[in-house]
Amino acid sequence: GGLAIVAAFYAPLLALLAVDSSVGQRFWGDRLHAFGLIGGGLVIAGLGVYDDLRGAGARLKFAVQFASAALMYAVGFRIDVVAIPFGPVVHLGPLGPLLTLFWIVGVINALNLTDGLDGLAGGVAFVAATVTFVQAALHGDPLMLLFMGALAGAVLGFLVYNFNPASIFMGDTGSMFLGFVLAVSAIQTNQKSSACVALAVPIVLLGVPICDTLLAIGRRAARGAPLFSADRDHIHHRLLALGLSQREAVLAIYGVAVLLGLAALELGRVSGLAAACFLGAIAATFVVLLRRLGYLRLGKLGRTLVRRRRNLAMRQAVRAAAERLRAAADPSEVFGCLLDPCQALGARCLSLELDDPGRPARWSTGFTGCAFRARFPIFGERGGGGTLELGWDRGRRTLDRDTEIAVEQLCGEVRGALVRLERSDSVVGFRARRQASGGHADDVRMAGRR
Repeated sequence: GGLAIVAAFYAPLLALLAVDSSVGQRFWGDRLHAFGLIGGGLVIAGLGVYDDLRGAGARLKFAVQFASAALMYAVGFRIDVVAIPFGPVVHLGPLGPLLTLFWIVGVINALNLTDGLDGLAGGVAFVAATVTFVQAALHGDPLMLLFMGALAGAVLGFLVYNFNPASIFMGDTGSMFLGFVLAVSAIQTNQKSSACVALAVPIVLLGVPICDTLLAIGRRAARGAPLFSADRDHIHHRLLALGLSQREAVLAIYGVAVLLGLAALELGRVSGLAAACFLGAIAATFVVLLRRLGYLRLGKLGRTLVRRRRNLAMRQAVRAAAERLRAAADPSEVFGCLLDPCQALGARCLSLELDDPGRPARWSTGFTGCAFRARFPIFGERGGGGTLELGWDRGRRTLDRDTEIAVEQLCGEVRGALVRLERSDSVVGFRARRQASGGHADDVRMAGRR
């Protein structure tokens, strides 16, 4: 699905290279921006393909994303000044490149996190592309008209098959590519704005994914969970919890995205007191809606602090186990390294089973009286290589997401130890799968479709 979006976006743009027309001449007239955006988009699309097929870690993702963002700054897509109501224009100087890079990388990952329900990320991207198209028309920017027209058409064709019930999905290839093109186009379009709140326009336009991302980072930091772990607390999850169906939740977010798009168009036309009042009204409306969804509640602070202490203790236990696993000399020692983190996770039972064709190996302890058990594939959701099973007493009926995250991290450390032992020939005949799936998201896919 993501590849279809990329191909449909590039096809009409590249066709202009072979057409002798006024449109093609405009394309060639701004070739630095045009080919810079095309090249950066291909890099991000390549990262998405690798992530969908093999699984990319956070370090690789950020390295490629920041490199692409730096390329965009080099070819002229820049945030060099910031202007606010009732204040002078602030020239950012050396902070300009940093703000540009963080804006592009932030929007890429915001769109990626939004891809949690059928048609959600695509619909939000379509609204943003349409509004940016209108902004480009108002500012007389033919290059951005071309890019946004191509992007909106590509997404609209994709949504025919992606709206609930979906028969195709965009994956990280599509979501990161959409975020990249929208982030860069928003910079270029609003550079030509005369409004004193030009930087606020793209922020309002992409308000849904940006707000969802900031909330995700905030709640994970508050409860001591990894910032890039999956959870079930995104805006679309809260709408589902209120009783909305998947279609109703997606349409509700579409409605908010359209209203924000209209607000962004109006915001680009006003300044001074009117702009300040407008921004204040948007912020107040967002606060009311977020409280209605259960966010921003101070009454939950006590429970959040309790979860934070528990999460930090679990993560500390996993880190301590990781140190011991690096020195483990055989699988039996690997099992021994898991006893302490097992207790930190509140589990009473522990089992490690390795898939060795012809001679399977299994270690276990404490399984008498464990009423609730959960099995985790050591080598990710693709399976193979072995499993880690934990059990809890009768007081446990479900497994909360924080515990899941800690066990998944522990499985990652076990995986690293087993691969190290295999490479050093300490484990004869044990053949581990090395293509771990990771958990990036996906924050979106795993949490949204579990």
